Amino acid sequence: MLHNRPRRLRKSSAIRDLVRETSLSPNDFIVPLFFQEGKEIKQEIPSMPDYYRFSLDQLKAEVREIWELGIKSVLLFGKVPDELKDNKGTEAINPNGLMQRGIQAVKEAVPEMYVMTDVALDPFSSYGHDGIVKDGQIVNDVTVEVLAQMSVSHAEAGADMVAPSDMMDGRIAAIREALEMEGFVNTGIMSYSAKYASCFYGPFRDALDSTPGFGDKKTYQMDPANRIEAIKETLLDVEEGADIVMVKPALAYMDIIREVKDAVDIPVSCYNISGEYAMVKAAAAKGWINEEQAMLEMLLGFKRAGADLIATYFAKEAAKLLS
Repeated sequence: MLHNRPRRLRKSSAIRDLVRETSLSPNDFIVPLFFQEGKEIKQEIPSMPDYYRFSLDQLKAEVREIWELGIKSVLLFGKVPDELKDNKGTEAINPNGLMQRGIQAVKEAVPEMYVMTDVALDPFSSYGHDGIVKDGQIVNDVTVEVLAQMSVSHAEAGADMVAPSDMMDGRIAAIREALEMEGFVNTGIMSYSAKYASCFYGPFRDALDSTPGFGDKKTYQMDPANRIEAIKETLLDVEEGADIVMVKPALAYMDIIREVKDAVDIPVSCYNISGEYAMVKAAAAKGWINEEQAMLEMLLGFKRAGADLIATYFAKEAAKLLS
C-alpha cells in the first residue's frame, strides 16, 4: 500500500497554488527601452517583433504605461547617430547627450520610476566595441576611465542605478569611486558580472546599430564553456562595490544563475536577451508553440534558478497576464 503520494498536492488548481514554490510578479521585471533622436517615432525593430525604438516624446508615454502595469524599473539604451560616434566616447559623457536626455525624460514622465542605464561604449563607438580601440585591441584601463565619467554623467542626469555591461576589468571599483567622489553615494551599480560572448545578441545589435566593425567581443565577454570563471568575476564585482550582479544571457545559463545566487548575498539579476525573445516570437508566429505559455514558463524558470530580477522584453506582456 502506498503511503507517499506526491500527486495529492497536484490534485486541483487550489492546492497547486497553495504549495507553489516560485512565483512571478511585475515587481520582478526590468524593462529594457530603446530610444533615438526625433519626434513622434515608434519604430518596430524588425528582428524583435512587437518591440520598438522610441523618440523621447514617445518614450514618456511608454514609461507611463509601464508604470501603470505595476513595473517599477526600466533599463535605458540610446541609439546615437553615426556622425556622433568616435573612438573616445565623447558623446557618452556629453551632459546634453541622448542618454542623459533620455534619463531626464523618464523622470519627467514618472518621477518614481527606478531608472537604470547601460554603461558601455559600443553604442557610441565608431568600431562598435565596448571599449576604446588601439592597434586593433580593446584597451582596458583607458576605457574604464571613460566608463567612470559616463556613470557620473548618468547620475547627474538623474539615474538611480548604472549598469556597466562592458566586461572591462576593474570597472566596478572605478565607477564606485567616481560616484562617491562626486557625492552620488546613493547611486547604485548593477554589474553585468557574468556576461557571455553569445550568439543570441543579434537582434539587440540591430536595435542599436552596434555590431562590431571588426572581430568579435571574445577578448572581454566570457567563454560560454566556462562556469568557475563566472563565480570569480561575480565575486570580484561584489568586492569592488556592486549592489546587484547580473548573468547574461539567461536561457542557456540558468546553471550559472543558480551558482551565482548561491555564491553571493546581494540580489542577482538576469537578462532574458533579444535572441531568446525573438526565438519565442518566431516559433509562436509559426504556430509551433503557445507564446504566452512559453513566455511565462521561461520567466518562471529564471526565477526558480535564482534570479531576483529579470530584465526582459516580455515584461509588459507578462505583467498584463499576471494581473
